[in-house]
Amino acid sequence: MLKSLVERLAKRNYDADYFYEKVQEGSKAIETSSLEAYVSVEMALTENGDHFNIPIVTCFLFTCIKHSGGNYNLRLASSLS
Repeated sequence: MLKSLVERLAKRNYDADYFYEKVQEGSKAIETSSLEAYVSVEMALTENGDHFNIPIVTCFLFTCIKHSGGNYNLRLASSLS
């Protein structure tokens, strides 16, 4: 679900002009889109029979790439904390 949301947020309503530029033979032009988002999760731990739920809010940097005429695909997610 998070992957799908990030890919939709990365979508732009235009294509980059460089798709029409010549690139080295054997190479393809790609477009990148990065976004920063806060993500909240709950981590469950069990220690010595005791169960703990620890809420965590952290910032992530998501990077998507898109080939000419394609859709954005999530390629990298990095925690910024």
